[in-house]
Amino acid sequence: MENARSSVEGNTRVGEASVHWRKEGSGPAIVFLHGFPLSGHTWDKVLAHLRDRFSCYTPDLIGLGQSYSTAGDDYSSPGQARALQGMLSELGVASYALVGNDTGGWVAREIALLDRQRVSHLVLTNTEIPLHRPPWIPMYQVLAHVPGFGTVIRQLLRWRAFRRSSLVFGGCFHDLTRLDGEFHQLYVEPLVSSKERMDGVLEFLRKMRFARLDEFRKLHQQLAIPTLFIWGADDPTFPEPQAREMMTQFPQVAGFHSIANAKLFFYEEHPQEVARLIERFLQ
Repeated sequence: MENARSSVEGNTRVGEASVHWRKEGSGPAIVFLHGFPLSGHTWDKVLAHLRDRFSCYTPDLIGLGQSYSTAGDDYSSPGQARALQGMLSELGVASYALVGNDTGGWVAREIALLDRQRVSHLVLTNTEIPLHRPPWIPMYQVLAHVPGFGTVIRQLLRWRAFRRSSLVFGGCFHDLTRLDGEFHQLYVEPLVSSKERMDGVLEFLRKMRFARLDEFRKLHQQLAIPTLFIWGADDPTFPEPQAREMMTQFPQVAGFHSIANAKLFFYEEHPQEVARLIERFLQ
């Protein structure tokens, strides 16, 4: 029998895409999708509470972490879904629950539409809302088309004050000291030190189209699977009142849990509570 704490990782080729993934634990499968501009490692603290009972998969979205593609469409939300569905098929995952934060929640909904026979449950945490635009992201999408912008933003990210501002990560944590140390090493340093990693982030920005997101006002009605909402109550990026309104678009809502003193990446600050809610929902 596989060790419940075993961890494996690899890269799976799906068309023109190379999808980097990790798997921890054994049991029913859960696929965790991260937000912008992070990687699958952002879920590590949650996995620590679930890997004894579940097989936890944490792929990197195309353009983020170690996943990339030579096909521009793979960076779009439907393209991301096709690549990740292909990865899971290659790995032999027959049935799975989806957990998504930020843009990972958007991609999770794309996968749930595409792979309806295999997706058993959906958990959405602080993610995009149709007709709502998160602060600053539309501006960055425009700037991503400007030659040399990648070089400029790599220099700006060296400044601690800039990283802590609302322009970047200021609205992501209740405790801003979490932006230093491990978070900085895992997600900021690679962008500062690697032009290729920054190029992937910019392509991600260019290809994620909000016009597609707005279509989910109606597409949500097709997601006839149990859906749980877990929300950081103080998030300025995706405000809770608008999330509760979006919830009414889903046909099988299992609940809406609001976590106090929590913002966009609240699952890193409250991993045990998030893991408990996910496990209870799946059981």
